[in-house]
Amino acid sequence: MPETRRRNYWIQQSVKDESFDSKYALGQEVGRGRSSLVYTCERRGLSRVLAVKIVRKNLNKKVCMADIGILLGLEHENLVRLQEIFESRTQIFIIQELAYGGQLFDRIASLNVYTEIFAGRAVKDIVSGINYLHNCGYILKNLKPENLLYATISEDSRLLIADFAMSSVVGLEVDMSSVCGSPIYTAPEVLKGVRCGKPGDMWSVGVIIYILLCGYEPFSSENPSQLFKKILKGQYEFFPEHWENISLNAQDVIKKLLVLEPVTRIPASAVLRSIWVQGSVPKNVQLGDVVMRMKNFNERRKDKMTTNPLEVHTIHPNTNPRFLLCY
Repeated sequence: MPETRRRNYWIQQSVKDESFDSKYALGQEVGRGRSSLVYTCERRGLSRVLAVKIVRKNLNKKVCMADIGILLGLEHENLVRLQEIFESRTQIFIIQELAYGGQLFDRIASLNVYTEIFAGRAVKDIVSGINYLHNCGYILKNLKPENLLYATISEDSRLLIADFAMSSVVGLEVDMSSVCGSPIYTAPEVLKGVRCGKPGDMWSVGVIIYILLCGYEPFSSENPSQLFKKILKGQYEFFPEHWENISLNAQDVIKKLLVLEPVTRIPASAVLRSIWVQGSVPKNVQLGDVVMRMKNFNERRKDKMTTNPLEVHTIHPNTNPRFLLCY
Protein backbone atom coordinates (compact mmCIF):
# COMPACT_ATOMS: atom_id res chain seq x y z
CA MET A 1 0.00 0.00 0.00
CA PRO A 2 1.44 3.43 -0.92
CA GLU A 3 2.70 5.46 2.04
CA THR A 4 0.57 8.47 1.07
CA ARG A 5 -2.58 6.34 1.26
CA ARG A 6 -1.47 4.77 4.54
CA ARG A 7 -1.20 8.21 6.13
CA ASN A 8 -4.93 8.77 5.51
CA TYR A 9 -5.76 5.98 7.95
CA TRP A 10 -6.67 6.82 11.52
CA ILE A 11 -6.47 3.30 12.92
CA GLN A 12 -3.55 0.93 12.49
CA GLN A 13 -5.75 -2.18 12.47
CA SER A 14 -7.74 -0.93 9.49
CA VAL A 15 -4.71 -0.75 7.18
CA LYS A 16 -5.31 -3.61 4.73
CA ASP A 17 -5.46 -4.21 1.00
CA GLU A 18 -9.10 -5.35 0.87
CA SER A 19 -12.04 -2.96 1.25
CA PHE A 20 -15.29 -3.27 3.17
CA ASP A 21 -17.29 -3.57 -0.06
CA SER A 22 -15.09 -6.38 -1.36
CA LYS A 23 -15.67 -8.48 1.75
CA TYR A 24 -19.19 -7.55 2.93
CA ALA A 25 -22.59 -6.85 1.38
CA LEU A 26 -24.36 -3.91 2.99
CA GLY A 27 -27.87 -4.56 4.32
CA GLN A 28 -30.60 -2.38 5.82
CA GLU A 29 -30.17 0.58 8.12
CA VAL A 30 -30.86 -0.22 11.78
CA GLY A 31 -29.71 2.95 13.56
CA ARG A 32 -28.17 6.38 13.13
CA GLY A 33 -26.41 9.19 14.95
CA ARG A 34 -25.05 12.58 13.97
CA SER A 35 -21.75 11.17 12.70
CA SER A 36 -22.56 7.51 12.08
CA LEU A 37 -25.00 5.07 10.57
CA VAL A 38 -25.52 1.44 11.56
CA TYR A 39 -26.47 -1.22 9.00
CA THR A 40 -26.71 -4.96 8.88
CA CYS A 41 -24.06 -6.57 6.69
CA GLU A 42 -23.27 -10.07 5.47
CA ARG A 43 -19.91 -11.62 4.74
CA ARG A 44 -19.77 -12.45 1.05
CA GLY A 45 -19.95 -16.20 0.56
CA LEU A 46 -21.19 -16.79 4.12
CA SER A 47 -24.61 -16.50 5.75
CA ARG A 48 -23.68 -14.84 9.04
CA VAL A 49 -25.33 -11.44 9.55
CA LEU A 50 -23.37 -8.82 11.47
CA ALA A 51 -23.67 -5.07 12.09
CA VAL A 52 -21.49 -2.35 10.60
CA LYS A 53 -21.18 1.07 12.18
CA ILE A 54 -20.11 3.52 9.49
CA VAL A 55 -18.46 6.55 11.05
CA ARG A 56 -17.82 9.69 9.04
CA LYS A 57 -14.44 11.30 9.57
CA ASN A 58 -15.94 14.67 10.39
CA LEU A 59 -15.78 14.22 14.16
CA ASN A 60 -13.03 14.47 16.71
CA LYS A 61 -10.30 12.02 15.78
CA LYS A 62 -9.40 11.38 19.43
CA VAL A 63 -13.00 10.47 20.34
CA CYS A 64 -13.31 8.14 17.37
CA MET A 65 -10.03 6.39 18.11
CA ALA A 66 -11.00 6.03 21.78
CA ASP A 67 -14.18 4.24 20.74
CA ILE A 68 -12.45 1.83 18.40
CA GLY A 69 -9.34 1.37 20.49
CA ILE A 70 -11.47 0.25 23.41
CA LEU A 71 -13.58 -2.12 21.35
CA LEU A 72 -10.53 -3.78 19.83
CA GLY A 73 -9.16 -4.85 23.19
CA LEU A 74 -12.35 -5.97 24.92
CA GLU A 75 -14.09 -9.33 25.02
CA HIS A 76 -16.91 -10.01 27.47
CA GLU A 77 -20.24 -11.77 27.13
CA ASN A 78 -22.14 -8.60 28.08
CA LEU A 79 -20.37 -6.24 25.68
CA VAL A 80 -21.01 -5.97 21.95
CA ARG A 81 -18.05 -7.70 20.27
CA LEU A 82 -15.95 -6.10 17.59
CA GLN A 83 -15.07 -8.29 14.60
CA GLU A 84 -12.83 -6.13 12.41
CA ILE A 85 -12.32 -2.65 10.99
CA PHE A 86 -12.07 -1.15 7.52
CA GLU A 87 -11.30 2.40 6.57
CA SER A 88 -11.60 4.65 3.54
CA ARG A 89 -10.53 8.24 3.02
CA THR A 90 -13.80 9.58 4.46
CA GLN A 91 -15.29 6.73 6.51
CA ILE A 92 -14.52 4.06 9.10
CA PHE A 93 -16.38 0.72 8.96
CA ILE A 94 -16.65 -1.04 12.33
CA ILE A 95 -17.87 -4.63 11.95
CA GLN A 96 -19.42 -5.92 15.14
CA GLU A 97 -21.83 -8.39 16.66
CA LEU A 98 -25.44 -7.75 15.64
CA ALA A 99 -27.69 -7.43 18.68
CA TYR A 100 -31.16 -8.04 17.25
CA GLY A 101 -33.10 -8.77 20.43
CA GLY A 102 -34.18 -5.17 21.00
CA GLN A 103 -33.66 -2.67 23.79
CA LEU A 104 -34.05 -3.65 27.44
CA PHE A 105 -36.82 -1.16 28.19
CA ASP A 106 -38.71 -2.12 25.02
CA ARG A 107 -38.64 -5.77 26.04
CA ILE A 108 -39.97 -5.01 29.51
CA ALA A 109 -42.75 -2.86 28.04
CA SER A 110 -43.87 -5.85 25.95
CA LEU A 111 -43.86 -8.45 28.74
CA ASN A 112 -47.00 -10.11 30.06
CA VAL A 113 -45.19 -11.21 33.22
CA TYR A 114 -42.54 -8.98 34.81
CA THR A 115 -40.99 -9.44 38.25
CA GLU A 116 -38.00 -8.29 40.29
CA ILE A 117 -36.27 -11.50 39.28
CA PHE A 118 -36.23 -10.39 35.63
CA ALA A 119 -34.95 -6.95 36.64
CA GLY A 120 -32.24 -8.50 38.81
CA ARG A 121 -30.98 -10.65 35.94
CA ALA A 122 -30.83 -7.63 33.65
CA VAL A 123 -28.89 -5.64 36.23
CA LYS A 124 -26.48 -8.53 36.73
CA ASP A 125 -25.70 -8.53 32.99
CA ILE A 126 -25.26 -4.75 32.89
CA VAL A 127 -23.04 -4.57 35.96
CA SER A 128 -21.00 -7.60 34.88
CA GLY A 129 -20.09 -5.73 31.70
CA ILE A 130 -19.30 -2.53 33.62
CA ASN A 131 -17.23 -4.42 36.19
CA TYR A 132 -15.16 -5.90 33.37
CA LEU A 133 -14.65 -2.44 31.85
CA HIS A 134 -13.63 -0.98 35.20
CA ASN A 135 -11.21 -3.83 35.86
CA CYS A 136 -9.65 -3.14 32.45
CA GLY A 137 -9.19 0.51 33.39
CA TYR A 138 -12.07 2.01 31.38
CA ILE A 139 -15.12 4.04 32.27
CA LEU A 140 -18.28 3.95 30.20
CA LYS A 141 -19.70 7.50 30.65
CA ASN A 142 -22.60 6.78 28.33
CA LEU A 143 -24.85 4.27 30.08
CA LYS A 144 -28.43 4.82 28.94
CA PRO A 145 -31.40 2.64 27.89
CA GLU A 146 -30.80 2.83 24.13
CA ASN A 147 -27.34 1.30 24.67
CA LEU A 148 -28.69 -1.79 26.46
CA LEU A 149 -29.53 -4.39 23.82
CA TYR A 150 -30.41 -8.07 23.87
CA ALA A 151 -28.24 -10.28 21.70
CA THR A 152 -31.24 -12.32 20.45
CA ILE A 153 -35.01 -12.51 20.83
CA SER A 154 -34.65 -15.56 23.09
CA GLU A 155 -36.04 -15.23 26.63
CA ASP A 156 -32.65 -16.16 28.07
CA SER A 157 -30.66 -13.89 25.76
CA ARG A 158 -27.56 -12.07 26.96
CA LEU A 159 -28.03 -8.36 27.61
CA LEU A 160 -25.28 -6.32 25.95
CA ILE A 161 -23.81 -2.88 26.49
CA ALA A 162 -23.38 -1.18 23.12
CA ASP A 163 -21.81 2.04 21.82
CA PHE A 164 -18.53 2.96 23.45
CA ALA A 165 -18.30 6.35 21.73
CA MET A 166 -18.01 8.15 25.07
CA SER A 167 -15.81 5.59 26.82
CA SER A 168 -12.34 6.56 27.89
CA VAL A 169 -9.31 5.30 29.68
CA VAL A 170 -9.22 6.24 33.34
CA GLY A 171 -6.51 8.86 33.80
CA LEU A 172 -6.46 10.26 30.27
CA GLU A 173 -6.37 14.05 30.15
CA VAL A 174 -9.57 14.51 28.20
CA ASP A 175 -12.60 16.71 28.76
CA MET A 176 -15.16 14.72 30.70
CA SER A 177 -17.54 17.53 31.63
CA SER A 178 -19.85 17.12 28.63
CA VAL A 179 -22.98 15.08 29.23
CA CYS A 180 -24.22 13.53 26.01
CA GLY A 181 -27.88 12.59 25.82
CA SER A 182 -30.33 12.99 28.70
CA PRO A 183 -28.84 14.21 31.98
CA ILE A 184 -31.13 12.00 34.07
CA TYR A 185 -28.54 9.19 34.01
CA THR A 186 -25.64 11.52 34.77
CA ALA A 187 -23.89 11.68 38.14
CA PRO A 188 -24.07 14.99 40.06
CA GLU A 189 -20.29 15.42 40.10
CA VAL A 190 -20.25 15.32 36.30
CA LEU A 191 -22.96 17.97 36.15
CA LYS A 192 -20.70 20.12 38.32
CA GLY A 193 -17.94 19.81 35.76
CA VAL A 194 -15.82 17.33 37.76
CA ARG A 195 -14.00 14.60 35.84
CA CYS A 196 -16.11 11.48 35.45
CA GLY A 197 -14.79 8.28 37.04
CA LYS A 198 -16.00 4.78 37.82
CA PRO A 199 -18.48 6.06 40.46
CA GLY A 200 -20.17 8.06 37.70
CA ASP A 201 -21.02 4.84 35.89
CA MET A 202 -22.44 3.39 39.11
CA TRP A 203 -24.74 6.39 39.60
CA SER A 204 -26.14 5.67 36.12
CA VAL A 205 -26.68 2.05 37.16
CA GLY A 206 -28.65 3.26 40.20
CA VAL A 207 -30.90 5.41 37.99
CA ILE A 208 -31.55 2.50 35.63
CA ILE A 209 -32.38 0.10 38.49
CA TYR A 210 -34.81 2.68 39.89
CA ILE A 211 -36.56 2.90 36.51
CA LEU A 212 -36.61 -0.88 36.11
CA LEU A 213 -38.46 -1.29 39.42
CA CYS A 214 -41.02 1.51 39.25
CA GLY A 215 -41.31 2.50 35.60
CA TYR A 216 -40.19 6.13 35.79
CA GLU A 217 -37.04 8.12 36.49
CA PRO A 218 -35.92 9.14 40.02
CA PHE A 219 -35.20 12.70 38.90
CA SER A 220 -37.65 14.46 36.61
CA SER A 221 -38.83 17.93 35.72
CA GLU A 222 -39.94 19.70 32.57
CA ASN A 223 -37.75 22.59 33.69
CA PRO A 224 -34.09 21.77 32.97
CA SER A 225 -32.83 23.98 35.79
CA GLN A 226 -35.08 22.21 38.31
CA LEU A 227 -34.00 18.83 36.98
CA PHE A 228 -30.35 19.68 37.50
CA LYS A 229 -31.06 20.91 41.01
CA LYS A 230 -32.78 17.64 41.92
CA ILE A 231 -29.87 15.59 40.64
CA LEU A 232 -27.29 17.81 42.36
CA LYS A 233 -29.17 17.42 45.65
CA GLY A 234 -29.83 13.70 45.17
CA GLN A 235 -33.50 14.53 45.62
CA TYR A 236 -35.58 11.40 44.94
CA GLU A 237 -38.14 9.27 46.77
CA PHE A 238 -39.51 5.75 47.02
CA PHE A 239 -43.21 6.52 46.78
CA PRO A 240 -45.05 3.89 48.88
CA GLU A 241 -47.81 3.33 46.33
CA HIS A 242 -45.22 2.34 43.71
CA TRP A 243 -42.61 0.63 45.92
CA GLU A 244 -44.66 -1.41 48.39
CA ASN A 245 -44.18 -4.57 46.31
CA ILE A 246 -40.45 -4.02 45.77
CA SER A 247 -38.02 -5.74 48.14
CA LEU A 248 -36.03 -3.70 50.65
CA ASN A 249 -32.87 -5.34 49.31
CA ALA A 250 -33.47 -3.78 45.89
CA GLN A 251 -34.11 -0.39 47.46
CA ASP A 252 -30.94 -0.75 49.52
CA VAL A 253 -28.84 -1.25 46.36
CA ILE A 254 -30.35 1.88 44.83
CA LYS A 255 -29.68 3.90 48.00
CA LYS A 256 -26.02 2.84 47.94
CA LEU A 257 -25.69 3.86 44.29
CA LEU A 258 -27.55 7.18 44.30
CA VAL A 259 -25.14 8.66 46.83
CA LEU A 260 -23.94 12.21 46.23
CA GLU A 261 -20.38 11.60 47.38
CA PRO A 262 -18.60 9.50 44.71
CA VAL A 263 -16.14 7.88 47.11
CA THR A 264 -18.98 6.36 49.16
CA ARG A 265 -20.87 5.01 46.12
CA ILE A 266 -20.58 1.22 45.94
CA PRO A 267 -18.52 -0.22 43.04
CA ALA A 268 -19.69 -2.70 40.43
CA SER A 269 -18.14 -5.63 42.30
CA ALA A 270 -20.23 -4.83 45.39
CA VAL A 271 -23.43 -4.67 43.34
CA LEU A 272 -22.66 -8.10 41.88
CA ARG A 273 -22.14 -9.48 45.40
CA SER A 274 -25.39 -8.00 46.71
CA ILE A 275 -28.10 -10.37 47.86
CA TRP A 276 -30.57 -8.80 45.45
CA VAL A 277 -28.48 -9.28 42.31
CA GLN A 278 -27.53 -12.80 43.42
CA GLY A 279 -31.24 -13.61 43.15
CA SER A 280 -31.80 -15.13 46.58
CA VAL A 281 -34.21 -12.46 47.87
CA PRO A 282 -36.08 -10.62 45.04
CA LYS A 283 -39.85 -10.88 45.28
CA ASN A 284 -41.58 -12.93 42.62
CA VAL A 285 -44.50 -10.52 42.49
CA GLN A 286 -46.04 -9.60 39.15
CA LEU A 287 -45.29 -5.93 38.46
CA GLY A 288 -47.96 -5.22 35.87
CA ASP A 289 -48.30 -1.59 36.94
CA VAL A 290 -44.57 -1.09 36.41
CA VAL A 291 -44.89 -2.41 32.85
CA MET A 292 -47.64 0.11 32.13
CA ARG A 293 -45.58 2.98 33.52
CA MET A 294 -42.55 1.71 31.61
CA LYS A 295 -44.55 1.90 28.37
CA ASN A 296 -45.36 5.55 29.08
CA PHE A 297 -41.77 6.30 30.07
CA ASN A 298 -40.51 4.66 26.88
CA GLU A 299 -42.85 6.70 24.71
CA ARG A 300 -41.78 9.95 26.35
CA ARG A 301 -38.11 8.99 26.10
CA LYS A 302 -38.35 8.22 22.39
CA ASP A 303 -40.34 11.38 21.71
CA LYS A 304 -37.53 13.42 23.26
CA MET A 305 -34.95 11.56 21.19
CA THR A 306 -36.95 12.37 18.05
CA THR A 307 -37.51 16.04 18.81
CA ASN A 308 -33.97 16.73 20.11
CA PRO A 309 -31.71 13.74 19.36
CA LEU A 310 -28.43 15.67 19.58
CA GLU A 311 -28.99 17.48 22.85
CA VAL A 312 -26.00 17.72 25.13
CA HIS A 313 -26.01 19.25 28.56
CA THR A 314 -22.84 20.73 29.97
CA ILE A 315 -22.29 22.35 33.31
CA HIS A 316 -19.05 24.13 33.95
CA PRO A 317 -17.84 24.98 37.47
CA ASN A 318 -19.39 28.11 38.95
CA THR A 319 -21.90 28.51 36.14
CA ASN A 320 -25.58 27.79 35.75
CA PRO A 321 -26.67 24.73 33.73
CA ARG A 322 -26.61 25.41 30.02
CA PHE A 323 -27.23 23.44 26.89
CA LEU A 324 -24.66 22.76 24.19
CA LEU A 325 -24.93 20.83 20.97
CA CYS A 326 -22.40 18.09 20.33
CA TYR A 327 -21.84 14.36 19.81
